[in-house]
Amino acid sequence: MQLRYSFRVYPTPGQRAALARAFGCARAVYNDALCVREDARRAGLPFVTSRELSKRLTAAKKTPERAWLAGVSSVVLQQSLRDLDTAYRNFFDGLKGKRPRVGAPRFKSRKDNRQAIRFTANANWRITPGGKLRLPKIGDVMVKWSRRLPSAPSTVTVIKDAAGRYFASFVVEADESPLPETGSQVGIDLGLSHFAILSDGTKIDSPRFLRRAEKKLKKAQRDLSRKQKCSSNRDKARLKVARAHAKAADARREFHHQLSTKLIRENQAVAVEDLAVNGLARTRLAKSVHDAGWSQFVAMLEYKAARYGRTLHRIGRFEPTSQVCSVCGVKDGPKPLHVRSWACGACGAVLDRDINAAVNVAKAAGLAVSACGAQVRPGPVPAQREEAGTRPELPAPAPHPVWEQRGIPVLQGREEVKA
Repeated sequence: MQLRYSFRVYPTPGQRAALARAFGCARAVYNDALCVREDARRAGLPFVTSRELSKRLTAAKKTPERAWLAGVSSVVLQQSLRDLDTAYRNFFDGLKGKRPRVGAPRFKSRKDNRQAIRFTANANWRITPGGKLRLPKIGDVMVKWSRRLPSAPSTVTVIKDAAGRYFASFVVEADESPLPETGSQVGIDLGLSHFAILSDGTKIDSPRFLRRAEKKLKKAQRDLSRKQKCSSNRDKARLKVARAHAKAADARREFHHQLSTKLIRENQAVAVEDLAVNGLARTRLAKSVHDAGWSQFVAMLEYKAARYGRTLHRIGRFEPTSQVCSVCGVKDGPKPLHVRSWACGACGAVLDRDINAAVNVAKAAGLAVSACGAQVRPGPVPAQREEAGTRPELPAPAPHPVWEQRGIPVLQGREEVKA
């Protein structure tokens, strides 16, 4: 399976200028190719193929208007055309129902939050013996290696984010490394007050990284709004806002990685609910939903389960996990969000809303999870009519217990026990 490893890189001022030139050339090629295809569509002409676009790119380098494209690696420009093909493919597949719908390809801007270029194996990039990343027509870039790559990478993508940070993202082939089998299985109910509730009764608090950073973000955004447009001070203020957002996003991603790895290592099978995140993000809970990052967490569970030999089950979003008693299975209808616990009208068990839902998620996925860990307590159950007013027969008296006290055998009663 293919994995992606990202590392922070620290280019020099000259290398940052070379990277900015490469970002601009890749963006110009992408926009030119998109313009050619859009013009052909409006004129009713056939779809311009990638081969034709590549030929036009080669011819454009020889013209005075696009001669500056020769200042960067040709692989970067060709990969920009591949990115446009991927954008069109995703758009058409969404129209055909093969994947979720996405918008049509749009023109890129130098003000976009993310700038990226990609080098493949034929670009002659490599990692030097000193641990630096050698990129064609850019130079040796210093990399902060936080871990070792499992195999030789096939491609590298250099990314500049909105906070002005640079990253090198490597694509490597990693073999599956199954973990020792375990008999534990768990269902997960994702929420907002608690990030995750497990079917064994464990509740994991939501860190709420964005909420905790709101005070600092408000001040940074207020300072940004007061700066004059197109000024240097405004650029500095924008970087402060972007860095505050990046810090919250990095902390959230680290939390997701640690929790998903822990769940995958400890359980042979994991069940989660397929939540409609896009729909929930259009409600009054939008900020909390985005702050939780459920989609990113479930994606991590999915690829880690495939790598480590675990099983991930997704149940339908319309499964009535909060309406069914996990003890007796009786469905008693929907409940408002403020109802966090209730007593089942059939069996009398007092159920915690979130833990009951987690147990039902596991049962809907076919996992062997009982309601014993659901922290339910039996409520008062009325006696049967034929038992009312009767006195059950007392069982035969048990023999006197024997125990030891200070090493001396003692028998409660008159009889003595020999040592």
